[in-house]
Amino acid sequence: MKLSPNEIRKRYLDFFIKQCAHAEIQNSSIIPENDSSSLFVVAGMQPLVPFLTGEIHPQGTRLVNSQRCIRTNDIEEVGDNTHNTFFEMLGNWSLGDYFKEESIKWSWEFLTGPIEDGCMGMDKQRFCVTLYEGDKDVDRDDQGVQIWREMGFKTVEEASEDDFMRIHFCGKDNWWKLGATGPCGPSTEIFYYQGDLNDPKYLNKEYKPNDEDDLYVEIWNNVFMSYFRMEDGSLELLKNRNVDTGMGFERLVSAVNGVTSAYETEIFAPVINMLTEAQQHDYSDSMISKRIIADHSRAAVILMGDKYGIEPSNTDQGYVLRKLIRRAYRHLRKLEVDDKVMLNVAEFFIDSYKDHYTEIADRASIIKASFSNEIEQFARTLKTGEKEFAKIISELPAGSQINGKDCFKLYDTYGFPLEMTVELAKEHGFSADQAGFEEAFKAHQALSRAGAEQKFKGGLADHSEETTRLHTATHLLHQALINIVGDHVQQKGSNITQERLRFDFNHEAKVTPEQLAAVEEMVNYQIQRNLHVNHDVMTVQEAKDNGAIGLFEDKYGDQIKVYRIGDFSLEICGGPHVASTGEMGTFKIKKEESCGKGVRRIKAILVQ
Repeated sequence: MKLSPNEIRKRYLDFFIKQCAHAEIQNSSIIPENDSSSLFVVAGMQPLVPFLTGEIHPQGTRLVNSQRCIRTNDIEEVGDNTHNTFFEMLGNWSLGDYFKEESIKWSWEFLTGPIEDGCMGMDKQRFCVTLYEGDKDVDRDDQGVQIWREMGFKTVEEASEDDFMRIHFCGKDNWWKLGATGPCGPSTEIFYYQGDLNDPKYLNKEYKPNDEDDLYVEIWNNVFMSYFRMEDGSLELLKNRNVDTGMGFERLVSAVNGVTSAYETEIFAPVINMLTEAQQHDYSDSMISKRIIADHSRAAVILMGDKYGIEPSNTDQGYVLRKLIRRAYRHLRKLEVDDKVMLNVAEFFIDSYKDHYTEIADRASIIKASFSNEIEQFARTLKTGEKEFAKIISELPAGSQINGKDCFKLYDTYGFPLEMTVELAKEHGFSADQAGFEEAFKAHQALSRAGAEQKFKGGLADHSEETTRLHTATHLLHQALINIVGDHVQQKGSNITQERLRFDFNHEAKVTPEQLAAVEEMVNYQIQRNLHVNHDVMTVQEAKDNGAIGLFEDKYGDQIKVYRIGDFSLEICGGPHVASTGEMGTFKIKKEESCGKGVRRIKAILVQ
């Protein structure tokens, strides 16, 4: 029995809500709230970090949802069977509630239980699991071994050639940590075999996941946060142990429906067929091109359909969005497909997700217009790049090689993928220094990573005193902007390091120096008043009825936290905050600038 993606998602949520007493929490924005460690939400647990590190969640200790995520660190792998830029992460959490035994048994029941009971009905013989092998500080996870034995698994040492449900032991792959210090613990990963059950390799009991040619796909990862890593590197047992699980939705859909990739499912197959019918040029890796177009177009729709309305630009999330659309368009040109087809692809994904992510329906016309504008602009850029290519080869001896730096310049500045440069060079009787390109590319990546590490140094996730004070200051700044600049002001994003806060808000015109001075004075006055900071738990409607501000209520569900700063500010937020404003120091605005159409940005610091 084949199950549709929507049916699989619903079954997962219903299983943990109805059978395991979890509360469903709403899907957060793709843009992290008060987390400067990444541009996007990259894992289902990311929005829950404050609650995994001690905050009380308004909806209780058992939580479940399907969270949208974006990852671009392995974008070059997109097109294979397992990597997607955008993906949904199915997750369930225990915040100091149940632990290892319940988590493992529920996971196994959902995956292999009868379809008629709302489970997936997957073949038990195709599964293997991994557990932590232990080290000098933590013993091997023998408790996990015993629980999996009850499910019918055996360790490799115990298993015969006929025992296919095997337990393998791993090191760092089965140890989760939040950072250099903080909560951490062992995990168990659940793998599903998608190959031929009669393959001699599969029949070999030593065959295990993580091989380069592996047909095992990681389906689920159950993390057991039972330790806290101290500053000196030692481990202490946590008083309240948590469970954090994550399962790739697209991978699950593929496995349940008996195919090896999401591109063969209802998620992508109609787009692949659309591109196949429209392509005018076929080549050895044309299917990879079609997968990249489908993947990147879907991710772009999700980004532009976010409630914060990401638009293509040359900075931050907008830059990533621009790269995705342009990379998809380059592959569209390789297939010699009409530009209008890419707009049809975008419309398909708008229709696919508009009911699940309602903001997409609200922004459908904007998404289509942005796609169209970006394609038109990039088409012109490609023409300019082709002129640059002609200039480069005009200065070279016939039959010589285009150096790696010029190849990378064509890629980085004009959007030429290396294969396009290689192809054009060959057509004109030249070759391209591909090794030199890779060197230039790696140097660029190293520089980018170093810049990102500097840019995102610190971050709210560490709950340091500095970031906590600056986070509280954003509440005062937000309310002061409403009071001084106008009631229309709403937060569009924030980025807080230990050194400064960055606050984005909607406003068409530049904030005048007089207004900025008034905002700064108002914030400092509230700090001097030493206002008490506390919070209440209430429904979204109660918060709105009380005049609370904030754009993140969908993150928390029906019960939310509302922080009150004296008689000045009332805002929906998850924390952390100072106990009273007198702890904060002096507030100083350092810069006010535009960061997009109709969006302004303020950077500010606190001086102790």
